[in-house]
Amino acid sequence: MQRLPIGIQTFSEIRKNNYIYIDKTKEALELIESGKYYFLSRPRRFGKSLFLDTLKNIFEANKELFKGLYIYDKYDWSQKYPVIKISWGGDFSSLEQTRYRALQIIKENQKRLDIECEFKDSPSGCFEELIQKTYNKYQKPVVILIDEYDKPILDNIEDRQRALENRDFLRSFYVLLKENDSYIKFAFLTGISKFSKANIFSGLNNLVDISLIERFGNICGYTHKDIKSYFIKYLDGVDLERLREWYNGYYFLKDRIYNPFDILKFFYNDKKFKNYWWESGNPYFLITLLNKDSYYIPKLENLKLSEDLLNSFEVDRLKLEVLLYQAGYLTIDKVEEYEEFEITEYLLKVPNKEVQISLNSLFYENLTTKDIYPQEKIQILKSLKNADFQELERILISLFASIPYNNFTNNNIANYEGYYASVIYTYLSSLGLKMIAEDVTNLGRVDLTLFIDNKIYIIEFKVIDNGKLRI
Repeated sequence: MQRLPIGIQTFSEIRKNNYIYIDKTKEALELIESGKYYFLSRPRRFGKSLFLDTLKNIFEANKELFKGLYIYDKYDWSQKYPVIKISWGGDFSSLEQTRYRALQIIKENQKRLDIECEFKDSPSGCFEELIQKTYNKYQKPVVILIDEYDKPILDNIEDRQRALENRDFLRSFYVLLKENDSYIKFAFLTGISKFSKANIFSGLNNLVDISLIERFGNICGYTHKDIKSYFIKYLDGVDLERLREWYNGYYFLKDRIYNPFDILKFFYNDKKFKNYWWESGNPYFLITLLNKDSYYIPKLENLKLSEDLLNSFEVDRLKLEVLLYQAGYLTIDKVEEYEEFEITEYLLKVPNKEVQISLNSLFYENLTTKDIYPQEKIQILKSLKNADFQELERILISLFASIPYNNFTNNNIANYEGYYASVIYTYLSSLGLKMIAEDVTNLGRVDLTLFIDNKIYIIEFKVIDNGKLRI
C-alpha cells in the first residue's frame, strides 16, 4: 500500500519512498511550453509547494523521478536549467527581520548553485547578482520559483504599518524579475492572496495569473475521481458522499476539489471526520475585521463579487469578503456572465461542512463570547428533528439570556435585527445544518431557510418596539 505524504512537499522524497502522488505534470508541461511568467493563488495547504518542487525537478532534468507520469515521454530531458528557489518561511515581525530572512534565502541558493555574491548586505542587490552570475556560470537562462510570495505580508495582516513595510520591500524585490528578463527562462510565483498589479506587482506586468483559468483549475488539490482511484486501498468503510460533504467543494472553474491536507489527515486518523485543515491555521485575524465593521454575517453565504473585487487584496483597504475567499473560507459557487455589459460576477459560498462548522463557530463565539457545548447541540438538533417548537423556543431564549448585556447595548435599535439574526445564523450553521440565508423566492425574500431530515423551516426575523427579536 502506498504511503500518505502528510506534510511532505519534496517531490523526490514522495517518488523515491512510495508515497501517493497525484499526477500534475500535464499542467506543468503546458505551462513550460506555453509561457514564461506565471502566478497562482490558492488557499494554504493546497499543494502549491509540492507543485513548485515538481517544476524544480523537471527543469533540473531528474527524469527517473517522473517514470510513469504524464510528462515522462513528452519532455526534452536533455535540457537542464539552474533553479533559484525562494520559499518565504521564517520570522517577518519587522522589516529588519524580513530583510535578514531574504538574505538567508539568497545565501542558501548561492551555496546550492556554487555562486558567491558581492552584495552581501543588500537583499535586492544580492538577488539580482545571483540571477546574472548563475546565468553566466551555467550558460543557461535561470528558472526562478517563489513560494508563498505574500507570507511576509500576511503574517502581519493585523499590523497595517508592518504589513505595508514588508509589501514595499517585496515590491522592490520582485520587480527585478522584469529587469532581468534576458537572464530568465521561466518564473512561477505562488501565494494565498492576489494583490492588484498596481500594488505589489507594480512593474511586473508580464505576469500571467492562472488562478482562475479553467484548464488549470485542478492544478492543486484532489478531485473526487482522484480519491476513488489513487486512494482506493484506503476507502474501505468510507461513506464517499459524507466525505464529499465534509471536505469537497472548492472550485476554481474546473472540477470541485478537496484540500489535500484534509484527505491525508482523514485517512491517517482512522477515517474520523474532523476539522483538520481549519485547525492547522490561525483564522483569528478574521475577528479583527469582523469587529471593525458591522457585518451582517448571513450575507457572507450569498455574496456576489466582480472579478476585479475578487482579486483586490490591499493591505490598506482590507475587505472581509475578499479575504474570506482568498484564504479559502469561501469559494466560487457559480459564475454569471453578462456579455452585453462585459461583466463577470462570481457567486461565493462556504465550500464544505468542515469550514461551515468551524467558521460559524468562530463568528458565534465572537458575537456572544459563549461556547457551544455538545449537550446543547444535541438538544437543539433533537428539537429541530422532532419539530418540537416549544423546546426550540426555550433553547433560543436561553441562548440570548446567556449573552452578556454589553455585547449589544451599544448598537442602535435598527441594528438589533442584524445582530440577533447573525447570532442565530452562526449558531445553527455551526451545527452543520444545511441552510440558505436570504433566499429569494417568487413570493419574496426569506431571511433563513433551514433543512433537516425531511423538514424545511422558514425563519423570519422581526424587531418589535421594545427592541426584542421575534422569530
